[in-house]
Amino acid sequence: MCIAIPMQVDRPEPGHAWVAGRGERRRVSTALVGAVAPGDWLLVFLDSARERIDAARAAEVNALLDQVQGALLGASDPGFDADFDLPSRMDPAALAALTGQAT
Repeated sequence: MCIAIPMQVDRPEPGHAWVAGRGERRRVSTALVGAVAPGDWLLVFLDSARERIDAARAAEVNALLDQVQGALLGASDPGFDADFDLPSRMDPAALAALTGQAT
C-alpha cells in the first residue's frame, strides 16, 4: 500500500525541504510544489512533496492514518471507532461486494 504522509516544512532549501511528521524527519524534493516556507504543510510520497495542504487537511489525514494504524494493530480501545472493516475481517459476501464480484 502506498500512502502520502502529511509533513510540515521545517527548513526549506533550493528544490528541497526538511520536513517533519508522524515521528520522522526527512529531506524531500519540492520540484512538484515549488518554493515552500517554514510551517507549510505538504503531502509527501516517496521523498517527494506531491501536494500543498492546509493544517486542517493535515490533521484530517493524520486522524485517518491513526485509524488505519489502529485497525491494522487490532485496536481494542472501546473509544476506537473505525468506519470500515479491513478485507481480512469481512465475510465472503461483503468482500465480494467490495471487489465487485458476484457471490
